[in-house]
Amino acid sequence: MTFFDRSSQDVGNIVEFGHLNVCVPDQQQALIFYVMGLGLTRDPYLNTGVDNLWINVGATQFHLPTGTAQVLRGRVGLVMPDLGALLARLERIQPRLVGTCFRFSAVDPATVDVVCPWGNPMRIHAPDAARFGRILLGMPYVEIDIPPGSAVSLARFYREILGNQAKLATDNDGNTPVVHIPMGISEGLVLRETTQPLPAYDGHHIQITVADFSGVHQRLVARGLISEESNLSQYRFQDLIDLDSGGVLLTLEHEVRSMRHPLYARALINRNPELTHHHYASGHEEAVWRIKTT
Repeated sequence: MTFFDRSSQDVGNIVEFGHLNVCVPDQQQALIFYVMGLGLTRDPYLNTGVDNLWINVGATQFHLPTGTAQVLRGRVGLVMPDLGALLARLERIQPRLVGTCFRFSAVDPATVDVVCPWGNPMRIHAPDAARFGRILLGMPYVEIDIPPGSAVSLARFYREILGNQAKLATDNDGNTPVVHIPMGISEGLVLRETTQPLPAYDGHHIQITVADFSGVHQRLVARGLISEESNLSQYRFQDLIDLDSGGVLLTLEHEVRSMRHPLYARALINRNPELTHHHYASGHEEAVWRIKTT
């Protein structure tokens, strides 16, 4: 008889990580960086004007409305299938982003570090099935710095209020506490303790979809944590608290949607950035963003 680790197939209450939202002051520079440089795809159907870029990354998105630049307290992790092609694209856009925070460097053959024009750090990985599952193109994690001593209480918050898995671990140094919060099939939030001073929260947010939509809402309402009643299928909260003392541990707005939200599990278009009008091959327009199974 074959025995399987059935727990490896569990999906928590957070069934989808939909998008990361950071404001940008210049839509043209955002296009240069995210589309020309990173090689990602602008959503062809929604928010196609000049005030808000929706950028597809596999099954996830960046939302980039116009506004004062917002900078994540942490970094974004991406997976891309060809880091050599990525480096070539980043080289090409460098002259267009002189005077901004944009920079990049190859850490090793499987890792490239990039900073967006407004200072958001990104770490771009080659596909790694052992670490990131079947992703060839995607956003497997968003990493957030958290205050020292808060990891255990934040893990409890996600377990008891969000009804989700939250795994405590330590960083590679064996000392720094880290919380891993799986979201959807292959994505997740990583909360990492730091002794460095944290800048004031500037309003960036993440969007998640939960299965137990009303249960999470009731638990947030009981604690007075709802910050916006958006509509029938969506609400928001931003303060993550110690469940014993009520003290705020971290401020990070969560846009929470139900599985009945009209945008839940929407199929996203991802283009093949290596296809150009000079090097065109019919049938190769779309990027393969997930490893195929046999």
